[in-house]
Amino acid sequence: METLHSDDPRQLGSYRLLRRLGAGGMGRVYLARSPGGRTVAVKVVRPDLAADGDFRARFRHEVEIARAVSGRFTAPVVDADPDASLPWLATSYVLGPDLTDVVAAHGALPEHTVRALAAGLAAALKDIHAAGLIHRDLKPSNVLLAADGPRLIDFGIARAVDGSRMTQTGVVVGSPGYMSPEQAMGKDVGTAGDVFSLGSVLAFAATGRSVFGDGTASHAALLYQVVHGEADLTGVPPSLLGLIRACLMKDPAQRPAPGEIVTALAGQGIDAALHDWLPSAVASTIATHAAGILDLEAPEAPEAPPNVSPAQAASAFGPAPTMPTGTPSAGTPQLGTPPAGTPSAGYGTPPGGTPPPSPGYGAPLPGTVQVGAGGASAPDRSRRRALGLAFGAAAAVAVAGVGGGWLLASGDGDGASDDATDAPGKGGSAEPVDENFTTPPAGVAPQPLWHKSAEKDSTHPRVPLLTHDGLLLVSGDPLVAYDVKTGKARWTKAGICRPGALLLFHGGKVFLADGDYEGALVAYDVKTGEEAWRSRLGKQLSVEDTIAIDDKNVYVTAKDHGQSKSATEYRTAVAAISHTTGRTAWVQHRDWGTKDYDVQGTASGKYLVYADSNLNLTVRDTATGGQVWTRKIGDEWSWRPTVANGLVFLPGDALEAVDVEKGRTVWTLDPAGRRGFDNPTVFDGVLYVSDHDDGVWAVNVKTGKRTWLCDELDVEGPESFLRVGSTLYGATGSLDGGIVALETRTGKLRWTYTDSKAVGEPWQVARSGNRLMATHGHEIYALPAV
Repeated sequence: METLHSDDPRQLGSYRLLRRLGAGGMGRVYLARSPGGRTVAVKVVRPDLAADGDFRARFRHEVEIARAVSGRFTAPVVDADPDASLPWLATSYVLGPDLTDVVAAHGALPEHTVRALAAGLAAALKDIHAAGLIHRDLKPSNVLLAADGPRLIDFGIARAVDGSRMTQTGVVVGSPGYMSPEQAMGKDVGTAGDVFSLGSVLAFAATGRSVFGDGTASHAALLYQVVHGEADLTGVPPSLLGLIRACLMKDPAQRPAPGEIVTALAGQGIDAALHDWLPSAVASTIATHAAGILDLEAPEAPEAPPNVSPAQAASAFGPAPTMPTGTPSAGTPQLGTPPAGTPSAGYGTPPGGTPPPSPGYGAPLPGTVQVGAGGASAPDRSRRRALGLAFGAAAAVAVAGVGGGWLLASGDGDGASDDATDAPGKGGSAEPVDENFTTPPAGVAPQPLWHKSAEKDSTHPRVPLLTHDGLLLVSGDPLVAYDVKTGKARWTKAGICRPGALLLFHGGKVFLADGDYEGALVAYDVKTGEEAWRSRLGKQLSVEDTIAIDDKNVYVTAKDHGQSKSATEYRTAVAAISHTTGRTAWVQHRDWGTKDYDVQGTASGKYLVYADSNLNLTVRDTATGGQVWTRKIGDEWSWRPTVANGLVFLPGDALEAVDVEKGRTVWTLDPAGRRGFDNPTVFDGVLYVSDHDDGVWAVNVKTGKRTWLCDELDVEGPESFLRVGSTLYGATGSLDGGIVALETRTGKLRWTYTDSKAVGEPWQVARSGNRLMATHGHEIYALPAV
């Protein structure tokens, strides 16, 4: 920002000019104030353009469109005089620096800021496209960050300028690292071209660098990379990676529509997405500068030259800058930018004049992958570069705003899972809450419906969650039941849940080994948390831990104090207790040397299957407790056996399927050069499992043949899975994790949600109606099941 020069006018229309903001290809831009005290940016057209009748007609048309509409995330046109001797246009002044300056001063922006930025810019694009305009030059320097959200500037009016330039054969106007491949190749550009540019801008904001080459790359190299290469998205947070990849698809038809992005990122409304959206340092800079702008006064008129009229002052702009030819000199900020001038604002109107309005933003089919294309170049130093963030300055240019409602895509919630029907031990599915959430475009993760932080170290993060009748129970001390709709605690009970205790559920009750360590099994009403009954195995036998549950019994490990070899070495046992009556169904002693706390088990049909720390896999008859067979397993036992279709599955270097009745191997799946398998999950005859290289496999349970392999995750391979309709959800481990959503038919990654919190604990996920309940250590989230 500069003080007014001697050749600058002091007033345009009713606006008193305060400072010069910049000068370039179209004219000059001034900071000005209306008689009522409103601060605006006024753009004055160059004399040579003003003398061009075709340009003046286009300028008038664009002003009419821009004045008729206004969007929240654009700087609206507040006044204009396209018929003046020198046409001018006034827009609302945005009190905020541009994205280029913010990243230069503060580095890459945090994930929540980039999410809010994406929602605001997508909303701006939706409004612009709804007015029949295409931006064509979305780049960091055209994005301003204000306290109440981002603003997209320099659209609409830019087409009037570009219309006169597009007649020059071989000239491509725009910013090389941010224009779409079709724009770089000189093809017609539609609304999807702006989405590609959006992806490039978001990648720049998330990484602090351009993703198609650094500032030393030539324009030709940048254009080639945009058209033929792939963006370097190293450093993009996993939860944003899918969205940015979607926007950067080479095929325009595969990119998501702006309206879909808004709906996916701002499910609770745009205000919620923008709550505390800026880092404190940036917010402080904006506030300080805003106060300085409001205190500005118009300068005194200069002594010489006296009596300079606006027209005379404007004539001092000099001849119109010429378009550069060949390779621009080093440091030239973009193609079509006059040396030392303001970058041209867009790519130009295609033959035939104003492009038609963009099509409506329909809803994608549930599970459909929609992705996009993009690029990013070195940040260009625009006319606002002189307003550097180091001086606490804000930026403004003349822009045209457009408005219109946000058209939300529709979704069907993906239907119900075939396996979420009150399955014993799994907590089942809470009653559906009759909610329909919008299916996001591919790569866009849904945002939490609510988030709650439990007290640190109060939860048991490796225990599966329990959902029932609108409640979420998270194993821990205290044991808390949360309302799935609001996240509020419905009841809390301290001292009843031992460390790592499973939440075994059936018939409205949850079953726990007593928190007093007195050797009892206790049943609690899941709705109230009140004790329903407690049961003991006898005077000499104490319940030590729960193993599994089925339609009849709760299975527990026990210690027999009547059989001991020393004061610390006791005989252990496995027992079944009726969860209807609390009576003991049977007790079976285990071999000496087995422990009472090391059993991981599953009850399925006629069989109780469990692994222990002596590296044994044991199968017992659920009716009598009699041992069916036992065998040694590998060097890892701390997994809960998966039993389905008459098979029990053994993870390891290969995945082995064993007949649960006979104990013989039915098939073995080789990892095909990968580093072995984790514990699998089975839904309706399909086995889903992660390998040690973070790939996810779908396998036919009967044959052991692979159906598909997903090798595109940007987080750890999931440790557990949940299927809802056509979507497979996975909860990942502790190092680099989150919740992933895959298409069940193809394994295609739909989205990844992560909170980027260094919790160091694994994720868990369960379903309640059309909601996903997820935990990351002590962090608790409700997400739409989309």
